[in-house]
Amino acid sequence: MKYLKYSDVALVPRYSTTISRSIIDTSTNIGRYRYKLPIIPANMKCVIDKQLAHWMAYNQYFYIMHRFGINNLQFVIDANQTSLPQISISIGVKPEDYVLVQKLGEQNLRVDYITVDIAHGHSELMGKMLFWIKQYLPNTTIIAGNVATYDGVYYLTQCGADIVKVGIGQGAACTTKDKTGFTMPMFTCINNIRKQLNGQPAHAKRPLIIADGGIHSNGDVAKAIVAGADLVMAGGMFAQCSDSPADDINGAKVYFGSASSENKGHSNHIEGKVTLMQTNQLSYADKLREITQDLQSAISYAGGNDLYALKTTDWIEV
Repeated sequence: MKYLKYSDVALVPRYSTTISRSIIDTSTNIGRYRYKLPIIPANMKCVIDKQLAHWMAYNQYFYIMHRFGINNLQFVIDANQTSLPQISISIGVKPEDYVLVQKLGEQNLRVDYITVDIAHGHSELMGKMLFWIKQYLPNTTIIAGNVATYDGVYYLTQCGADIVKVGIGQGAACTTKDKTGFTMPMFTCINNIRKQLNGQPAHAKRPLIIADGGIHSNGDVAKAIVAGADLVMAGGMFAQCSDSPADDINGAKVYFGSASSENKGHSNHIEGKVTLMQTNQLSYADKLREITQDLQSAISYAGGNDLYALKTTDWIEV
């Protein structure tokens, strides 16, 4: 079977009754809250920081705080003390992550979302952590990944995940496909998983799916949703923003993968690289406004008035 990237497909327009693109609804539910967009800045050190996380929460955009070189316990404590609208953090599967989850639960701290973010999510290590979280934070929405197959999604769901992050080796700063040979082109990867989820019995738990990787343009966000994603994660397009935490070198932003030596601080099991990306001259607010308008236009071409129209849009291979 041939697997397709976003650039390998085009979306087919349909008759529209939309009066104005500006009134099209791009909002979506994630857990207990509703957000303005289905887009998520990647939980990477060069993409999101505390200041941007707070700004996004107060402006009704979803965020996931990264887990690298920060005190996530203090982040949660501060967020509780300031009544941050939503509290969303990342962890791994190391002993200190188990300790953090236990402390959060024992101190009865509000954590709305917790993302368990490891390179190979379809694993025993992930399953054990998800059971641990359910024990100490039973009311927290759990996001887990990454996986690239229906079996991986099903496993994480059975272990307690509410949302699954899908994508292996497709990020611009990821070298997994070159280092290991393992990857799944994103459009077909998402599309196959969605078809299998839709084929489950009616009573089966259906997690939300985050398409993570391979996003090069705003149009790719629409394509990911057409493929079957509920949410879309993007790194580079946000790292390029003028107010992103990525270092700026003569108008270029330093973008690096979470599995790069620059992020890890050592050279063991490296599956990421550093790349320079030209600054897009937009703030986070500007970029989110641009994505909103482009997604509204995409929905109008799909013949609808909200994101659901993209769920039934036809596509062709190009």
